[in-house]
Amino acid sequence: MTISRRKFIQTGTLASASLMIPSFLKGFEYRTDIPVPSNKILVVVQLSGGNDGLNTVIPFRNDIYYSQRQKISINTDAVLKFNDEIGLNPALKGLRRLYDDGRVSILNGVGYPQPNRSHFRSMEIWQTGSSANENIDTGWIGRYLDNTKPERNIHSTIALEIDDALSLALKGEETNAIAIRDINQFYKATSNSFFKNLASHSEEHNEKLAGYLYKTLRESTAAADYVYEKSKIYSSAQTYPDTPLGKRMKTIGSLIVSNADTRIYYVSHDGFDTHVNQNERQNKLLGQLDDALIALHTDLKTNNRADDVLIMVFSEFGRRVAQNASNGTDHGTANNMLFIGGGLKKPGLYNNIPSLTDLDEGDLKYQIDFRQTYATVLDKWLQTNSKNILYKKFELLDFI
Repeated sequence: MTISRRKFIQTGTLASASLMIPSFLKGFEYRTDIPVPSNKILVVVQLSGGNDGLNTVIPFRNDIYYSQRQKISINTDAVLKFNDEIGLNPALKGLRRLYDDGRVSILNGVGYPQPNRSHFRSMEIWQTGSSANENIDTGWIGRYLDNTKPERNIHSTIALEIDDALSLALKGEETNAIAIRDINQFYKATSNSFFKNLASHSEEHNEKLAGYLYKTLRESTAAADYVYEKSKIYSSAQTYPDTPLGKRMKTIGSLIVSNADTRIYYVSHDGFDTHVNQNERQNKLLGQLDDALIALHTDLKTNNRADDVLIMVFSEFGRRVAQNASNGTDHGTANNMLFIGGGLKKPGLYNNIPSLTDLDEGDLKYQIDFRQTYATVLDKWLQTNSKNILYKKFELLDFI
């Protein structure tokens, strides 16, 4: 069946087609000429809601920690101790084993000047790499894609978010990543004969809106075919947890071991806004994180890919030092970040936990600007010029 451009637009099919496209295809415009810079892969894990860093990396010898958190502090005997002062939440037993193996670097007090305690705004700051007093409408990973120079043709899958919708972090000025939660669903949706037929007409149309849609459809179907075929190459024998995060990590492990061209994977783990009865909820979420990370690392190690992958774990802010009246914690500022992998040059505790007495309106003062971690990953791991992406030069750190 042949569809003329004029008839297609006149009958309003263009508008209705845009409504029929699944959310993970909307807004997807991706160059197909982005190069693979190296075999290094970055996996970003976002802990959405503001994970309580003080109950994750715990100053168990600090009396103030216990006096300010009389009902939610972690018992000293339960802490997975690194040294005589600091330890890990007991739900993170697998991560502790990786720590002992020299595959974890913990950065404490990561934040930014004039911190914002709003979920939306602080996450926007972290995802765009902006300062607190500026607004940027592109993400730091999206700008990485924009700034990657074309050298050879590959499929448009250099960055993937394993979710239904694309986060701001992966949206560039010219280039977006692609969001996909279920590979089979993605493939089935783009294999629909209606979309295939539309995609085949992409070179025939010059109108800006129509051209955009046809280009999107063509590139989406190509990406879907590629990811689907790659996902069939390797069937993992590793048991992943039957949780949303575990399933997403299994998808990532499958694509990495199958040598997909993807170099950045992005996932979210939700639910960390623990204002009420924090401990049970946070411990469950941290346990799910631990299980998923260990499954992925084990899978990669079994297939000799663990040293090629750097996992970055962050949250938009930490929580206040003092607990609230509901046995929870309210929005705070500086927090810890975790980096996991075989390429760490400074594993262990990168720096100490900030002072619990010298506070910023009741919150921890930041010691490391989060954009320093981005710059370090961009320059040292992804092998690009971070200044072009972050708009200024930040001092690099030496954990990688």
